Amino acid sequence: MSETHPAGRAENPQGADPPWWSRPDREATDDPFAPPQHDADTAQLPSAAYGASAAEQGAEWIFSGHGPLGQPRLDTPRRRYGAGLLAACVALALLVGGGACAVAGYIVADRNKSHVHDENASLGSAPTGAVDRPPDSVAGIAARLLPSVVKIDVSGGGQAGSGSGFVIRGDGYILTNNHVAELAGDGGRIDVRFSDNSAAGARVVGADPRSDLAVIKVETGDVPAAAKAVTLGNSDDVQVGDPVVAIGSPLGLSGTVTSGIVSAKNRTVVAGGEQSGQESYINAIQTDAAINPGNSGGPLVNSRAQVIGINSAIATIPGAGLGGSQEGNIGVGFAIPANQARRIAEELIRDGKADRPIIGVSLDVRYGGEGARISGEGEVDGTPVQPDGPAAQAGLKPGDVITALDGRPISNSDDLIVAISAHAPGDRVTLTVKRGNETKDYMLTLATAPGD
Repeated sequence: MSETHPAGRAENPQGADPPWWSRPDREATDDPFAPPQHDADTAQLPSAAYGASAAEQGAEWIFSGHGPLGQPRLDTPRRRYGAGLLAACVALALLVGGGACAVAGYIVADRNKSHVHDENASLGSAPTGAVDRPPDSVAGIAARLLPSVVKIDVSGGGQAGSGSGFVIRGDGYILTNNHVAELAGDGGRIDVRFSDNSAAGARVVGADPRSDLAVIKVETGDVPAAAKAVTLGNSDDVQVGDPVVAIGSPLGLSGTVTSGIVSAKNRTVVAGGEQSGQESYINAIQTDAAINPGNSGGPLVNSRAQVIGINSAIATIPGAGLGGSQEGNIGVGFAIPANQARRIAEELIRDGKADRPIIGVSLDVRYGGEGARISGEGEVDGTPVQPDGPAAQAGLKPGDVITALDGRPISNSDDLIVAISAHAPGDRVTLTVKRGNETKDYMLTLATAPGD
């Protein structure tokens, strides 16, 4: 019996019939190196009607950090063995060809060495050039930011994971995602590694699951001199199409730099809750810069090397991977705006917790119309509109439907929660409210959630 090799050819024992590929009567289509046919359906993505939202297409948000996701996992794409076999065939062909060339070269060299070898052979030296890069180039931005970005390894409760963070104060304060830090829990361990490969233990200063932000701290003496505090930019100035750079430790690969643009602003992203039981509501900046598990907590940076967002989540395509979803970059990543992160980080450093803004109403999450509906009387325990709360003082009533906040359209309850979360207690906002056939604007001042 003939032995089959990876390239798909068979050895021909002496005296046996000639191999099939050498038969003169074989068909021209019998190509031993032809790649296997692929099922057309394995390359299709879910279709969606023009203008359908990500939620309507079945997209899912997952955190891009390893906190609750555990160790990194490299999923093998389904049914990609055909391409692998073709690559193996090509590699083998190249190796065989190279061997044949080597033998031929040896014969020629042996017969006429003087015409093959040149004892004075030289291809010249490598050209010299400037290693400096423009400060607003990707390389220039990376050179300035990399020393301030850290890899964070977390363990606790029998689990381990990793994420990213960056220095926000020279005395050791580092900003990251809550879902990165929370894995440590009580009695867990957090280790920070800087770009110069120095490492230090860290402790949690404060965390806010609602915004998915946390501040950790290493001792001041453990901060390398090059790890300067980053500059937090004004995320309100961000425009769609602006170039951005993402820096972090995807899949544990520290110091990874990717680039792209701002794809959209004010994206409603609700994710998490695996560890804390508290979902995070993010008024996100969307980017196509490659973000993968482990990038969580790392900076999204503008062309002036200012941090305009904290990379936090990625969209996945259900059913695209062996594990049921494609948990990697598909060009749809999300970052927490720097203005929100600045306020919450300051509060976490001061008090260990962050205040949550509210308008003082209960929302009807089952409402299927456009907007966010305040629950009606008798639909919830207690009063749908809190007495003396901001909404009550402004004149809102049970059953009212909120359709916009400061001109930003509100499609559902999540939109309203995210839009409010982007503000701080004490901010004045304008709500557009529909009551029956009448639409009216109401101004109110956001209050602080009880217990915060």
